[in-house]
Amino acid sequence: MLTHNKVPKSELDARLSALRAALTARDPAWEMVLINNKISLYYLTGTMQDGVLVITPTEATFWVRRYFPRAQEESLFGDLRPMKSFRVLEGSYSVPACAYLECKTASLEWLGMVRKYLPFADYKNISPILADLRAHKSAYELDCMRRAGAIHAEVLERVTPGLLREGVSEAVLCADIYRAFLERGAMGISRFNQLLGEDVAGLCAFSENGLRVTAFDGPDGNAGTCIAMPAIGDNRRLLQEGDLVLLDIPSGVDGYHTDKSVVYFYGDLDRHPAADRIRRAYAFCAEFERKVAERMVPGAIPEEIFLELWPTIPTEFAEGFMNGGKFLAHSIGLVMDEAPVIARGFKAPLEAGMTFACEPKIALPGVGVVGTENTYEIVAQGAARSLTGNILDLQCIRE
Repeated sequence: MLTHNKVPKSELDARLSALRAALTARDPAWEMVLINNKISLYYLTGTMQDGVLVITPTEATFWVRRYFPRAQEESLFGDLRPMKSFRVLEGSYSVPACAYLECKTASLEWLGMVRKYLPFADYKNISPILADLRAHKSAYELDCMRRAGAIHAEVLERVTPGLLREGVSEAVLCADIYRAFLERGAMGISRFNQLLGEDVAGLCAFSENGLRVTAFDGPDGNAGTCIAMPAIGDNRRLLQEGDLVLLDIPSGVDGYHTDKSVVYFYGDLDRHPAADRIRRAYAFCAEFERKVAERMVPGAIPEEIFLELWPTIPTEFAEGFMNGGKFLAHSIGLVMDEAPVIARGFKAPLEAGMTFACEPKIALPGVGVVGTENTYEIVAQGAARSLTGNILDLQCIRE
C-alpha cells in the first residue's frame, strides 16, 4: 500500500491550466505538447512512470508504457491510459503541423519513434515556458522546500559536527551525513537540469580536494570516489588535524530540493599558516550572502544585483571567487539548477515565491575552498528568508 505523499489534484490541475495559458499567450495557434522528461512528468502528472504526456488545447492524456498500475497508484492526474507502443498515438490524434517538445532532453531516438506515428513537420521548444512556470512556487511547493530546509539545518548545523573524527574518509563522512538526512525524511537524491543529471550524496572535500574543479558548473569540487564518479568523496583522503571540511550536500522532500553548504575547520585554526586569510575569506562570504539575500526582493532585477555586488569582491579573492563561476545565486526547486540566475543577462524582475540558493565561495590555492550557502524564499516584503537555517560562523571542531 502506498504511504508516500501524492501531489494534490488541485496542484496538477493548476499547473496544466497555467501551461496552457502561458503557451496560448505566446502562440495562440499551438496544437500539441509532448512531454517525456521524468521531472516534467512528475510536475504535471505526479508520477515518474515511463511514457508520453500529450497535451492539446482541450485534452491532456498521460500514456503510460511502464508501469501503468504504479502510475494509477501514485498519480491523481485526470486521464491516465496504458500503451504498449507509440502506435497508440496514430489513431488517437490528428497530426499537428508543429508540436512542442522538451528539446534539451528529447533524444533523436525518441523523436523518431514519436514521428513514426505522429509525423509532424516541425517542432518548437516548450522548455522555456515550463522553466518560467516552475520558477514561481506554489504554497504546496514552498511547503515541500521548507520541510527539506528544516532537515538541512538540523543535519548540517547540529548533527554533522558530531560526525567529524580523525581518520574518517571523505566518502564515509559523506555517507554518514547522507544517512542522517534519510533518517529525518529526506528523499535521498538531487537532480540537475541536464542529461544524466542525478546525484546521491553531494560532496565532501577536505582542504586541497575542494579545489578539484569538476565538469559541473559550480564553485566547489572534490576528487570523487574515482575518475568515473567525481562526487561524494575520496575514500583515501582521511580527515586530519588542520583540515578544512567542505560539505555541499543537498536535501529534498517530495521531489523538491534545497541546497546548503557548510565549512568546518578540524582542529586549532590559529595553528594553520593561512589562518588569517581563511578567516578573511570566510567572513567576506558570510557577509556577501547576507547582502545578496537583502537584495532579493520582489521587483529586483537579477542582473542589477549581480552588477552591484560583483565589483565589491576584494582584489585578494577576485581570482578565486566562485572558482571561475559568474553567478551569485541559482534558482532551485524540482532540480538544483533552475532558472533564473542572479547573473548577467537575467533581466526579468524577481517575484515573491521564487527560491534561490546563494553560495558565495572562495578557492584559496594550496588551502581549499571556504564559503557559505543557504536556500532562500523571496517573500512579499523584506529580505529573502532562509529555508535552510543560518549563516554560520567558521567553527573549529575538536574531538
